[in-house]
Amino acid sequence: MDLESFRWLLTDEGQALLARATELVDVPELRAQAELRRTAPPEAVATALTQVELRAKAEAKFGDLAARLYFTPDALEQATRLPVSTHRAGRYGAFGATTLIDLGCGIGGDLIAAARTGMVCAGVDRDPVRVAVAEANLAALGLPGAVQVADATTVNHAPFDIAFADPARRTGAGRSFDVDDWVPPWSWVTELLRRDACVKVAPGIPHDLVPAGVEAEWVSDGGEVKEAALWSGRTATADRRATVIGPGGLASITDEDDPGVDEVGVGPVGDYLYEPDGAVIRAGLVTAVAAGVAGRLLDAKIAYVTSDQSFRTPFARGYRVVEHLPYREKQLKAALRERGIGRLTIKKRGVDVTPEALRKRLALVGDEEATLVLTRVEGHGTALLVTPF
Repeated sequence: MDLESFRWLLTDEGQALLARATELVDVPELRAQAELRRTAPPEAVATALTQVELRAKAEAKFGDLAARLYFTPDALEQATRLPVSTHRAGRYGAFGATTLIDLGCGIGGDLIAAARTGMVCAGVDRDPVRVAVAEANLAALGLPGAVQVADATTVNHAPFDIAFADPARRTGAGRSFDVDDWVPPWSWVTELLRRDACVKVAPGIPHDLVPAGVEAEWVSDGGEVKEAALWSGRTATADRRATVIGPGGLASITDEDDPGVDEVGVGPVGDYLYEPDGAVIRAGLVTAVAAGVAGRLLDAKIAYVTSDQSFRTPFARGYRVVEHLPYREKQLKAALRERGIGRLTIKKRGVDVTPEALRKRLALVGDEEATLVLTRVEGHGTALLVTPF
């Protein structure tokens, strides 16, 4: 989609076409195209149908707001999920910031979240189409904000309370995990982190890459790790943080809650097993979960926690240990058949097993359903039959 096509889409004629395309969402594509082309040229029809398709995909990130917003395919892929950007905007407010500049605003997802809290927001991006889309998205929701075409690396962000950046992590060859490939580059990011700022980065960022004095926060939404964010200046309140967003709300733990392996210890399987959230694992805070459930690790290098007590925690999924099964495959197969288990969820950590291949070899037969955990306990392979609670 080029700039001219998008601007046409915002006209009365374009909006009428988009509305009709939305009404035809369940109609076969060729039939929908034929009907729409009675009143609009093929290029306009393609633009409208693409927006309808992108809005449907965007529901996973933007919920009910998606139907009122505009997107480009690549910018939608990079955009932050609304619950995550809303959490981030809440942190801006807790810090006391009232003005924000988004250095590389894309289609405006993070601007929307910040503006909804009442912050005065401005955004820049080098792509004129993205800037036009971001401006239209703010207008569609009745939110204030200024957006303009500019190079983030040349913008004076000093007048703003806080600066936010989400460097592009894609090259012509696809997603890049090399920080030197980011746009803007890592050298610019580290310079930005010398002031009050927040930078969205990939969840796989190595701990040793985080500059001294900068807080690294890993965030999961609905059980999936979505991103990491680096907080600097006065916004940094810990070294490492794990934030979990779920149906019950939001919860965070930090390195200050983490007693370490020596304190919680390593020991045998108790009555309950806990599988820490991915954000907790990425943040290196598994022993904080162990301390929270009065538990211990099964192995010093594996992210499973066990306890003799039952706890509800937002930072881990809990299982009751039903029984220990043979770890050797032949005996395990016999044990599962004896129990009539025909549907099996296989979880594994610290062992060289491919769940899909193992499930096929087990040739399960039966009407029962179960969860099997394959891991190491104090260095030894172990198979546990568990049930979620």
